[in-house]
Amino acid sequence: MKLFYTTHDLAFHHPFTISNGRTKSVQPTLIVALQLGNFVGFGEAPAITYYDVSIESMIQDIQQKQAHIEKFALTEPERYWHYLHHLLPKNPFLVAALDIACWDLFGNMKNKLLHELWNTNWDNLPLTNLTIGIDSIEKMVAKMKEAPAPIYKIKLGTPDDIAIVTELRNHTDAAFRVDVNGAWTLEEALEKIPQLQKLGVELIEQPLAKDNWEGMKQLYQQNILPLIADESCVFENDVAKCVGYFHGINIKLTKCSGITPALRMIQNAKAFNLQVMMGCMNESAIGSAAIAQFLPQLDYVDMDGPLLQSTILADGLEYDFGKINVQGKRGLGIIPRNIF
Repeated sequence: MKLFYTTHDLAFHHPFTISNGRTKSVQPTLIVALQLGNFVGFGEAPAITYYDVSIESMIQDIQQKQAHIEKFALTEPERYWHYLHHLLPKNPFLVAALDIACWDLFGNMKNKLLHELWNTNWDNLPLTNLTIGIDSIEKMVAKMKEAPAPIYKIKLGTPDDIAIVTELRNHTDAAFRVDVNGAWTLEEALEKIPQLQKLGVELIEQPLAKDNWEGMKQLYQQNILPLIADESCVFENDVAKCVGYFHGINIKLTKCSGITPALRMIQNAKAFNLQVMMGCMNESAIGSAAIAQFLPQLDYVDMDGPLLQSTILADGLEYDFGKINVQGKRGLGIIPRNIF
């Protein structure tokens, strides 16, 4: 195989803020391509500072290991992921990008979309939410009105959480999800979750800090709203840890190290009767198309990166009021633009 890579800054329509004051106006992302003969597969990994992942660190690993990355004799993507997992043990984001590219390449070679390779039918698909980042209440209302959606994911973790959701609810009957990114204390969560339930919130994502298992146990026993693990569930071995503390898990392809482990995480979660959400890390349409191939296996999905951004790197992934349509007929089902 031959490896190509490039970087892009994906520009947001509005500055994107989550709890603890983390704001960004662009999302740096790494795009990779694997070529084998006449076939090419694309993958993506955004750089996320709170996971200590930078574009520079991913490129450094590529430059040091490129010959080894390219020399693998591809027979099936799972074997390539295992090879990469040992080759790049400290860079799961880069492994994810290469794993996605390998699956796209393999699907192109087999002339099938990935969900077809996995024998999943394209039906019973969850709708994606649209995320409203933290801002003044007036601006959050304006963002919501600007982008009609059937489901909104509202970033919280401020002193004004209840006021925010109350005012948003005054302007829409859409379903609400709340994502706290671990910012609440147990006392805040116990106070706010019953109020949010009355405001029509359907789930709470990562209410407490990722290592506050004792607090999560108490929230779980309250059984007021479904609690979904995000920062508390990163890798495969985290799935079992969430049983009895969360009602479900949010899988991020980038942080779990790709499509291959995500498939196993879904199997494990369902064996534990955990609900399965798949989320994004503000990927472009390339990374989002990889999420889309999992839709038949998911209870919830958050793949709104392309809706939040003005930068377009690929075509073929369509959004229709929360419904996802994949136009391509093989691999990820998208057509990258001239990005190299």
